[in-house]
Amino acid sequence: MRPTIDELVVTDEPGSWRGTGFRVDGDCCEAGSVRIRLEGPGGARGIARWSVRGARSLELDGLDTTASEREPAAGATHPNGVVAIDHLVVMTPDLDRTLGVLRDAGFDFRRLREAPTPGGSRRQAFFRMGEVILELVEAPAGVNVAHARLWGISFLVADLDATAAFLGHLLGTPRDAVQPRRRIATLRREAGLGPAIAFMSAGADRSGP
Repeated sequence: MRPTIDELVVTDEPGSWRGTGFRVDGDCCEAGSVRIRLEGPGGARGIARWSVRGARSLELDGLDTTASEREPAAGATHPNGVVAIDHLVVMTPDLDRTLGVLRDAGFDFRRLREAPTPGGSRRQAFFRMGEVILELVEAPAGVNVAHARLWGISFLVADLDATAAFLGHLLGTPRDAVQPRRRIATLRREAGLGPAIAFMSAGADRSGP
């Protein structure tokens, strides 16, 4: 069995996610098959750790990882139009090193991309984790990360224009994504969420650019 994601633990208050149109029950938000647990502020902001099924090793180049055998989440209907997680972004100072660690742990490597991105990175690697794509990004110049870090979430939405209308000024202008025939918009920092958050339209190809 290839690794899949059970849960992401985020150091945000549940109310901040409700305020941006996510359905949150207690401290848990379900996006497709993945649980997002909102544990409140503490330590560094963003995605603090995750739990995965099926990994051969939990030593993943600095990613705080625990093992899970829980069944996938059932998913939820969100007012902001989110259907599932499209990409989970991991940033690393050394793409080749982290890529090798993940492959050794049994992660399903799909492709390497070496070309500039809107965020400034020039190298990315993509892994399939069930319905989620793990996007490994080499840190661009000026971004200081000591080891691999869970960085951001790109959510799949049913209708990006409807999501943009719902979020209003909290969402940046939708633009063409790197993937053909898809669009993406980034949640602005004033929304108050810790991780980097984006919303993407659906497309025929979700395996990465």
